[in-house]
Amino acid sequence: MSKILLLQGNQAVVEGAIAAGVKFFGGYPITPSTEVAESLAERLPLVGGKFIQMEDEIASMGAIIGAALTGKKVMTATSGPGFSLKQELIGYACMAEIPLVIVNVQRVGPSTGQPTSPSQGDLMQARWGTHGDHWLIALTPASVPECFELTLRAYALSEKYRVPVVLLMDEVIGHMREKIELPDDYSEIPQAERKQPECSPEEFKAYAADDSLVPAMPAFGSGYRWHVTGLVHDETGFPKGTPAATLTAANRQHDKLYNNLDDIVQVENYRMEDAEYAVIAFGGGARTAYEAVDMARREGLKVGLMRPITIWPLADRQIKELASKVKGILVHELNYGQYVLEVERVVAGQVPVALYAKYDNEPATPAQLLAEIKKAMSCKTVKHMVKETDAGFNIRITSSIQSQFEFDLCFFCITFYRCFSCHIGSSYCSSSSKRTAIELACAVSCSEVANCSMSL
Repeated sequence: MSKILLLQGNQAVVEGAIAAGVKFFGGYPITPSTEVAESLAERLPLVGGKFIQMEDEIASMGAIIGAALTGKKVMTATSGPGFSLKQELIGYACMAEIPLVIVNVQRVGPSTGQPTSPSQGDLMQARWGTHGDHWLIALTPASVPECFELTLRAYALSEKYRVPVVLLMDEVIGHMREKIELPDDYSEIPQAERKQPECSPEEFKAYAADDSLVPAMPAFGSGYRWHVTGLVHDETGFPKGTPAATLTAANRQHDKLYNNLDDIVQVENYRMEDAEYAVIAFGGGARTAYEAVDMARREGLKVGLMRPITIWPLADRQIKELASKVKGILVHELNYGQYVLEVERVVAGQVPVALYAKYDNEPATPAQLLAEIKKAMSCKTVKHMVKETDAGFNIRITSSIQSQFEFDLCFFCITFYRCFSCHIGSSYCSSSSKRTAIELACAVSCSEVANCSMSL
């Protein structure tokens, strides 16, 4: 049997946490994630769990790390400012390989920003916010039902790989209400369980791993003793900062995830079967993208959507495959432009990549996104040979290119540092000739154009 409810995204996360077997929440309330804490304060005592409001965000991280060490599934919830304060102990959890889930319902920043306005500005902070090389997983839902489903998946991944998982939401998803169908009895939902040691307590080494590269993790108080530290450590768990130990620890923590990308990384493809152009969007931005793609299709434009569900690790393979099938990609983000940098890196110039960044406290409308899709599709690829000895030609061709396009273009320009032909017979390159070359390149690049790309 099942029940149909009208829930916020934040409330669906709570249901997912209860269904996953969460027994401890330590947090500090902050808009727009407060409903997660409020609802768990009510629900956890009913299932034998504990809720505690800590004095601040870093204390909340310390509390859930401690609870996780006792064998419990744990959660904390916050928004951007609180997520910043958690970073030191997120690094500790990564180094000690503590399974836990952090919900970050993003809002406009930096600092306290706009508490009730949507943003996706914590994208890079979720991946690189704490110090050093570290490895974690981040998931991003785009609907209320998916908030429930991805919360379950967050615990499955966290327990399986002994790694912190960030449920990276945004205010749109956290606060909107949708119909959701939930089972009446959560006991029928399979529970994720962390690996337990098969050896005796006397033989146990806290960070010894098999071919999975994931160490067993017995609960404190179960008879197994192990040392927990944020320092680099060997299989015993005790600090050992030799180059060999450091390399071994870093590689294992990386490889346990990156050897399993097919299991971890999820994307959704929408109307991509015959798409010639693709939008990449996630979370609240994807809600807009679905409708914008449908509007484009009604106008005869072959546009599709690729929605990353796993934000980190990056969907490298899927993005590369996408670039091999389409003529161009538009990345839509509710920030100044973060994910687009990774897309550009992976695409590596194979097709043009454009950005529609929305960071003015409001999500984009489908009509606005459709206009940006049309704009990106109108930016044809222009092939242009820069003539190093003919500045006049370069200026004329630049003007001609500008006049052909309704929308602005941004040109990749070549700066020449070798001598012109007037220096035939001499290997000497005068400072004046070098200046001439730089000025010539500037004559091309200083055209009043922006925001799209061309190939040379």
